[in-house]
Amino acid sequence: MTMTGLDGWYGYMRSHDLGVLRELLHPDAVFESPVVHTPQRGRDITFKYLASAEKVLGGPGFKYVGEWRNATGAVLEFENEIEGIKLNGVDIISFDADGRITHFKVMVRPLKAINLLHRLMAEQLAAMSKPS
Repeated sequence: MTMTGLDGWYGYMRSHDLGVLRELLHPDAVFESPVVHTPQRGRDITFKYLASAEKVLGGPGFKYVGEWRNATGAVLEFENEIEGIKLNGVDIISFDADGRITHFKVMVRPLKAINLLHRLMAEQLAAMSKPS
């Protein structure tokens, strides 16, 4: 059985290994956020957003609760509760023939959750941008 891009994504979510995430991303990957107006283009910015989102959303309460897939992608429904606010959303992921992520779109509901994510992601992205 060959490992798919989706297997790689699930592996990253279990391991939190940023090296795995970087290898999963196509050089021209595009990330679409529920709170940023324009698509973010390129591996580096996509990596930054996905690594930040995993830190913000991927805590102990995070779980995927649904999965729909086809030959080139998947839609993964997730849930979590952060600061007393229940979040529900989907990751819409497209893969190339080599299993690398070419497009990653996140959609979240309800509005309170989007507002919370906007604040937390801004904080996390700012923390990642500070020199160490």
